[in-house]
Amino acid sequence: MFAVFKTGGKQYRVAAEDVLKIDKVKGEPGEIVEFGEVLVVGGDSVTLGAPTVAGATVAAEVLDQARGPKIIAFKKRRRKNSRRKRGFRQEFTLLRITEILTDGKKASKTAPPRPKRAPAPAASADAAAEASAESSDSEATEQPRSAAAGKAKAAKAKKPAARAKRPRPKAKTKK
Repeated sequence: MFAVFKTGGKQYRVAAEDVLKIDKVKGEPGEIVEFGEVLVVGGDSVTLGAPTVAGATVAAEVLDQARGPKIIAFKKRRRKNSRRKRGFRQEFTLLRITEILTDGKKASKTAPPRPKRAPAPAASADAAAEASAESSDSEATEQPRSAAAGKAKAAKAKKPAARAKRPRPKAKTKK
């Protein structure tokens, strides 16, 4: 199931468990926020709003409140000794969509527990062990090569001898 909702003058297409970055909304990390301006709800059958879908909401958990990278606005008017430098960092909220609700249902007040990832299968662990064994063997064979390469690099690193200055040819003058 997916939904398209509107917040901060922008529209976002989301599904459950999606993580997205939106303009700042009120809420502390761990809180559940609801967005009521749902434009489309899709899945088995698509419901279009006119302009919004009645009774539909999107619930999301606030993961983080942060600020984006610094944007520098530098203005210069040439030959006028006028310069203006301004920095700006946009604030944003990082959300994880918990559920898409229809028919006027209310969102749960707590975020559902996240399923824990299972450790990697044993077959891939064996392959990783073999790969590390192969890399240690190749390191042993590469040591003499790296020592020779180190000497070659050291020879190249030396600066060339200072060149003797050649006298410049004198400019010819007309008589």
